[in-house]
Parts: sequence; structure tokens; C-alpha cells
Amino acid sequence: MQSLVLDFCDDVLIEGISIINSKFFHMNIFQCNGVTVKDVKVTAPGDSPNTDGIHMGDSSNVSIIDTTIGVGDDCISMGPGTTKVNISGVTCGPGHGISIGSLGRYKDEKDVTDITVKNCVLKGSSNGLRIKSYSSGSRGRYKDEKDVTDITVKNCVLKGSSNGLRIKSYEDAKSPLIASKITYENIKMEDSGNPIIIDQKYCPNKLCTSKGDADRVTVKDVSFKNITGTSSTPEAVSLLCSEKKPCEGITMSDVKTEYSGTNNKTMAVCTHAKVTATGVDKANTCAA
Repeated sequence: MQSLVLDFCDDVLIEGISIINSKFFHMNIFQCNGVTVKDVKVTAPGDSPNTDGIHMGDSSNVSIIDTTIGVGDDCISMGPGTTKVNISGVTCGPGHGISIGSLGRYKDEKDVTDITVKNCVLKGSSNGLRIKSYSSGSRGRYKDEKDVTDITVKNCVLKGSSNGLRIKSYEDAKSPLIASKITYENIKMEDSGNPIIIDQKYCPNKLCTSKGDADRVTVKDVSFKNITGTSSTPEAVSLLCSEKKPCEGITMSDVKTEYSGTNNKTMAVCTHAKVTATGVDKANTCAA
């Protein structure tokens, strides 16, 4: 089902190969340390389900460099226990973007930390760069989960993505967790929808109880720097946070996007988000 599986490996180099039309994940990296994927091409139809390009979990010191991925699911996905990852020079599309997650499917999941994504191009993907939940769960759905922290995304271009920079968490979280120290810097949007989204009340299947458990998920210290370009939707910024646990430490500097429609004006929709902004039209950032 999976084309290339790396389990319990150290010091691996995958270079100059093509992987085509896997029935499931094209490459799966599990409990490995020191993996480099370089100049690899991964291809599958854009409508093929669960065909992640490269998935990793419980692994550290992974580099994905100068690689082209076009699939029917996440181009790259990072599951629990993923640390010290460098993604550079990747072209993604079609696909669901570069993702941390899905997370929250199992109990006792490990931290996801020290992730860097840079110099990447995402073309026609349903999402750009995101931290996402499992379809019937999420980061925070189970007891004893850990944190998502020290995430950096910089110098990337999003072309025609349905969603841009996205953090979402399932509203029925069962235990406390923190998503923090997340930086998006020097990101150019080219006719991408919903450029900036934080959603603490994500409910994918309309089965959520809406009993206030969203206050168990903390989103804080998220920075958006030099986010420019055009949005295919008037709503360029959407920050939907919990009343009991507002998003804190959200900073925006030089965030300047224009609507590619008739009047070129974008807007922001925010609830319970504490935002500071510099070099930005405050009406488009919800800053006080």
C-alpha cells in the first residue's frame, strides 16, 4: 500500500528518485533519526485520497530538500513525535499543503517541536501551511497530549491555495495543550483564499458538543511578519478564538494583502483574539 517505508532507521539518504501513484502514503518515515530526502519527485492524481507525499512520525533530524510533490492529500505531513525537521525548496501542488498533523487520534502523543519550512512554493493546494486536527479528533482531544511549539515558516509563496496560513483545533479538546512560538515570515500570497486563519472551534463533522471545551486549547505567541500579495476572498484574516481562553500574543507586522476582486479591499473577522499590529491597517487585523 505504501511505496517506500523507512522504519527504525538512522542516517538515510533518499536522492534522485520518482515515486508514482501509490495507493496510500508514498513515503512513510517512522522512528528514524537523520533522514535526508533530496531531489525526489512524488506524483499522484489530485483527487486520489490518502496519498500523502511524505509522512513522518516519531522521527527527528529529517531534511526534505529540493523536492516536488503533487498528490491527493498532504504533500508533507508531520505526526506526533516529530522534531528537528528542515523542509526547504519544496514545490507542492496539487495536494492539501504542508501540514503538522493530523494530531490527536491516539492517547499519549508526543510533542511536535523545532520545525522549519522555508523557500517553498505551494500551487493550487487546498491548504497552504497548517497545523491541523484529525477528522474525528484533534490535537488536544485526548488526555496527556503534549505541545506544538517552535514552528517557523518563511520565504514561501502560495499560489491559488484555497486556504493560506492555518491553525485549527477541535473544539471538544479533552485535556490542556499549547500551540505556541509559531512564526510565519516573508510569505507571498498570489490569489490565495483566506490567507490567515486561526480557528479554536474547528468542528469538521458538526458532531461537536459545543460545551466550552475549547478553553482547554491555548494558542499563543503566533507571529505574522511581512505577509503580502492578493487574496481571492475579501476575508483576509480570520481569528476565531475561545472566550475562556483567548488567543494571546498574536502579532502582525507588515501584513498587506489586497482582494483580487472588484474593490481590492480586504477585511478581518475576529473573536477573542489579542492582537498587536505594526505597519498594518488595524481594521484588517482586529488589533486594539
